[in-house]
Order: sequence, then structure tokens, then C-alpha cells
Amino acid sequence: MAARPRRSNGAGTLRLACWNADGVPGKKLELEHFLGQHGVDICLLSETFLKPGQAFRLANYVCHRTDRPTAGGGTAILVRRGIKHHSVPVPGLAQLEATAIQTELAVRPVKILAVYLSPSRPLIRANLDVCFAGGLPVLMAGDLNAKHVDWNSRLSTTRGKLLRDYADSASCLIFRPDSPTTNPYNPSATADFLDFVITRDLHYPIDLTSCSALSSDHLSVLIDTRCLSSFHNPPDGPDFRRTDSANFQDHLEAKIPINPELLNSMDIDACVGNFSNVILDTLAASTP
Repeated sequence: MAARPRRSNGAGTLRLACWNADGVPGKKLELEHFLGQHGVDICLLSETFLKPGQAFRLANYVCHRTDRPTAGGGTAILVRRGIKHHSVPVPGLAQLEATAIQTELAVRPVKILAVYLSPSRPLIRANLDVCFAGGLPVLMAGDLNAKHVDWNSRLSTTRGKLLRDYADSASCLIFRPDSPTTNPYNPSATADFLDFVITRDLHYPIDLTSCSALSSDHLSVLIDTRCLSSFHNPPDGPDFRRTDSANFQDHLEAKIPINPELLNSMDIDACVGNFSNVILDTLAASTP
């Protein structure tokens, strides 16, 4: 079931989530169900695997994304329709991948980022400086592939030590959930903490909870801010009781290929994504 827009006459408590999806194509339906079930207002995604120009839409959410021009990687932010926000550029990143928006918490502007850093790329301080630039309070979440015992990792890597030193020098705070955030495909591998939140000048308490509701080698993490966000009153959604069923059926039959060739998992993911897009487009075309 698609997440419904949250309505508010004034303000409501903001709930975020972050998730390393290990590819979102083919996972739209489970992601929509997760967002609705947990009342997520803003979802920060890493490793989206979306290609430039590839369609990706979720009902009742605005999607801001940064696609890697080559295979893999990519970040995105899904914002529930009705939340006041706008996209913020993150220029000049040499290694780090990031998508950013600006919204309001307790009537104060806040910069929110979804980030990802491949384990094969170096952590560069200048990239972090760009993310925290602008003079606004910042909340950044994602997978930096950085391990440190301070956020309960099994060991401290060089990258984890660099991030720990940066947080100390830049007056940042690092938050992690109580349980590990990885769910390795290899059953002999040990779960660890790789997904966490970094904040600066955000004077609100936040609570993190790992959640095993989605299919990936990373668990999703719910982020409760316990503070208020400004909401628009979103427009009424379509009334599906008025959907022209005959027109809906005709559109589906015209747009869905018969017996598509599915040779591998990528073909299956593409087919599922196309099917979801066709349903959304057909509903829009068949509902006044």
C-alpha cells in the first residue's frame, strides 16, 4: 500500500529513515509499504543504482537524486508531499556521493543530506567540508564505509579514524542505533555498524532504531528527531472510486509487454520497475 500524505494544521514530529538499498530498481513496492507502515517523512537512500534518465517515482513522495554516471552507487532523498523543502546543490565532490535538501525543523532551516562513499574511494576532508558548508544546522545520514569502535564497530579502520578526527575538529556528533546496521549476504560474515547519522549545530535529540523490514545487505534505520517540522497542506489525492476501469484496462494491455524476455535478475528488476511505472501512469490517465 502506498504511503498516504500526512496532514497537519500546524506542525508535526518529523521522522526520517536512511537505507543502503543495494539497488532500488525492483524494490519500489516494498519501499512504499515500509514508508507508509512506519510513517516516514523523509527517506535518505544510498547505493540506489539508478542510471541517469531512469524513471523512479513513489506515490506521495518527491524524489531528489544524484545518479552515478557509471554503474552502482547513487544517492536520493524522498520527501513526503506537503513538507516544505527545496533541493540544495552539493558541488565539487570528488569522491563522496551526496544529495541534499533544505527544510525546517521547529521553524529553523536545516540542511539534510543522504551520502554514500564506496569502500574503493578515499575519504577526503574537503568533501565533508562541502557537505557541512552553508552555515545551517546539518543532519547527514548514510553509509560512509567507515568503522570505529566509538560507534560500536568491531574495529577502527583508517577511514573510521579520519571520520572520528573530523567530527571532533568540526564540532560534529555521530549517532548510531543500538543494533548493527548490516545484514551480510554471506552467513559466515559478521554484522557491523556502517550506517549512522552525523549532525552539526542540530540542537534537538534524535533516536535511531535499526529495522529489518527491507531487502538489502543493510538494515534500514529509523531516525526520530522529536522536534517539529513545517508542513504544507497537500492537495487531495485522486479519488480512485472514479477511475474508468475500462480505460485503465485498455491502457495496461497497450503498455505492458506480453511474455517479456527475463534472462537474469537485472531483467527482472527492470520489468518490475516498468510494471510499477505503467500502473502509476495508467491510474493517472484513467482517474479524473
